[in-house]
Amino acid sequence: MLAIVSGCGGHPKDVMTPVADTAPQSHKVDMLIATTRSQSTVPGQMFTGERALAPNFADITVSVPPDSARKIGEVSWPKKLPPNPATDFATLKADMIDLDAAKAWLSASVRKTPDGSALVFIHGFNTKFEDSVYRFAQIVRDSGVQSAPILVTWPSRGSLLAYGYDRESTNYTRNALENLFQYLAKDREVKEVSILAHSMGNWLTLEALRQMAIRNGGLPAKFKNVMLAAPDVDVDVFRSQIVDMGKQHPQFTLFVSRDDKALAVSRRVWGDVARLGSIDPETAPYKQELADNNITVIDFTKVKAGDRLNHGKFAESPEIVRLIGARISDGQTLTDNRVGLGDKILAAATGTAAAAGNAAGLILAAPVAVVDADTRDNFSSHLDALGPKSVTRSKPLPECRTTSSLNCRK
Repeated sequence: MLAIVSGCGGHPKDVMTPVADTAPQSHKVDMLIATTRSQSTVPGQMFTGERALAPNFADITVSVPPDSARKIGEVSWPKKLPPNPATDFATLKADMIDLDAAKAWLSASVRKTPDGSALVFIHGFNTKFEDSVYRFAQIVRDSGVQSAPILVTWPSRGSLLAYGYDRESTNYTRNALENLFQYLAKDREVKEVSILAHSMGNWLTLEALRQMAIRNGGLPAKFKNVMLAAPDVDVDVFRSQIVDMGKQHPQFTLFVSRDDKALAVSRRVWGDVARLGSIDPETAPYKQELADNNITVIDFTKVKAGDRLNHGKFAESPEIVRLIGARISDGQTLTDNRVGLGDKILAAATGTAAAAGNAAGLILAAPVAVVDADTRDNFSSHLDALGPKSVTRSKPLPECRTTSSLNCRK
């Protein structure tokens, strides 16, 4: 075990502290952040994985290294702080803003686009705030999209041990995302909207669109493209969501991969019902249903990417990120967080992410947390989440030290 994890120190945390732009040749991605995460008091973290009482907004600029310094599909995390913008992803600006300033940002940014378009990205399970920001910056740069980029980041604790919490956090964020969609629909300067969702973020996206369609009697024509990357969504639920949206829904593009290991685990968690992102689109009944609903399917099963879970192919493959850009232009994995070895051991031992987060699971991961930085970060937050438990005893502790009777142990 020590041999496996030696040298795995992870990358620096809390990278949201802005640095000087010392590499003028780097690419700049300016994005609007809309989030239901709580603000952090830790310098350089900006937002936590906990839930805020009301949405927060931020204006962030990320520097992406020149193409000669990294591979397309790669997030070049700094090895130390401060980062070097010539070789690393780096934060140049990270300003908290209010709702009025967010509206002003959107108005100004949409006017700069050639077609008045906006791209909304909703990340997936197991994603910390900084991961979502840098991943979206990478997608925007590598896809070549010219739309105004909007990142919707919901309260994920960024750990495989928090599957249940993350799932509830998507439900918690539904109304906030629908409110954003409603604003984009009413804003006359926004001519077209494209949506890219990954993993568990697809559940949030589809539910918000469904709510909007029911409330408004349909979805607006300006919502052109909805791209569903590795959706962690029950196929039966998806059928009903599409029906609720009505016949005039956006052009859906479904990215599937039958070798997606993360969705295989999710399937076991949710009653052994197929997940939308891992279906075989050429078999019944999916082939006919997808055709009836005019859903385009792109099968990534044979595409190889750096994600060992095969869950983040949509962002890591050069061909796929360019295809995303083409899809958006024509219309006008992932977990992204680092997975610690202890998380993997826990997932293998339990056979399901639903069992994660309990005391037994933490005990399994504890020895690895000593030597693996990513496991250690995830592990400590879950110890805090468990919290101290009060115990009622019939006798005070000192009396129990002198006896091993059954009554005392009780």
